[in-house]
Amino acid sequence: MPEIILSINAGSSSVKASVFASPTSQASKTPTLLAEAEISGLTAPPSTLKYTRGDHHAKEETRDVTTQDAAFKYILDHLTSDSGLPEIAKKEDIKFTCHRVVHGGDFPHSQVIDEDTYHKIAELSDLAPLHNAPALAIIKTVSNLLPYSTNIAYFDTSFHHTLPPHISTYPIDQTIARQNKLRKYGFHGISYKFLVHTISNHLNKPKSDLNIIALHLGSGASACCIRSGASYDTSMGLTPLAGLPGATRSGSIDPSLMFHFTHQAGNPSHESSSEMHITQAEEILNKKSGWKSLTGTTDFGKISEVDREEDKLAFDIFVDRILNYVPSYFAKLDGKVDALVFAGGIGERGVKLRKAVVEGVRCLGFGIDEEKNSNPGKETVVDITREGAKYKTLICRTDEQLQMARRVLEERERLEEDRRRKGK
Repeated sequence: MPEIILSINAGSSSVKASVFASPTSQASKTPTLLAEAEISGLTAPPSTLKYTRGDHHAKEETRDVTTQDAAFKYILDHLTSDSGLPEIAKKEDIKFTCHRVVHGGDFPHSQVIDEDTYHKIAELSDLAPLHNAPALAIIKTVSNLLPYSTNIAYFDTSFHHTLPPHISTYPIDQTIARQNKLRKYGFHGISYKFLVHTISNHLNKPKSDLNIIALHLGSGASACCIRSGASYDTSMGLTPLAGLPGATRSGSIDPSLMFHFTHQAGNPSHESSSEMHITQAEEILNKKSGWKSLTGTTDFGKISEVDREEDKLAFDIFVDRILNYVPSYFAKLDGKVDALVFAGGIGERGVKLRKAVVEGVRCLGFGIDEEKNSNPGKETVVDITREGAKYKTLICRTDEQLQMARRVLEERERLEEDRRRKGK
């Protein structure tokens, strides 16, 4: 019988969950998608559930659901009560539960979650208070509701464990840096791992030979220099705030700016709690900056389409900041680049943005086919390279939930041994 894997991705205002079945052939490492559910709008009620199972699509308002914990419980009840999904007629049918955890510190790979692992992730919340807390809330709920499931944490930071010291080290007092674990960690690693796997197959090239400049562009955005299939540099740093601006994030700024912005920068924000220790500076730079602060909206699609001066400014800033990374990563790859890859919600849908970025690096040998760029279709990987261009430009539709489920199958022996060792 196929085993059921539930992949959970908790964001600041949404929870996604995908149900996969293990392949019937032991030789295959590709799980089968059975259903997908997402509750969004948790911070701007009423929240909404979107549910897909094959050709069946449903959408409903979930007015009383306002937290990640409540959203997961609602999704779980929806899944187990769906008569069209007999594979999980009861909660005990779920064999593995995967969680995307943004900050994993020094964990080099996934971890079966026990009490010790949970507390280590909680300790890291001081480095990512706005990102780890939602995942921890759901992890605790899963431990209670699905005690027979193997509970696994997949970390965005693990992919960047290969960053060399001269890139991951900040030029500050190293005694204090080591004591407080202050270094570049990098994020969006589950997505970048998916890109490496998928682009490697698309180009029919071994992962160990793959060199790409990857752009994960969404409400949170980052760039990654992937050399020989591994992370060599990335735009995010100690936290996801560094690097590119986002929907509500400032991206990299002069470190002293915040002290001039508000004299209360180090004071606790109104959102601070026993679970999340957030300063006013963190709240401002993570939640009250980015293109929302410039335009009044977090919808980059609208920003791209409108000709208001403030929308054009936000668009131009985003393009400019991306162009700070593509040429430098090109140089770090010594010009041996297999592709420039666009991923993430904006990267996959941003026709105008892709055109602007590629035109901005045309001197390096990139070129975009405007027809393919405007109508890329729905394939997982789409080549939008202009004929005659020296280097490829690709769109890749990333899937973090699928990547986690795939890793469960690849790492099964280690995970089961880890669970036995922890007495889970």
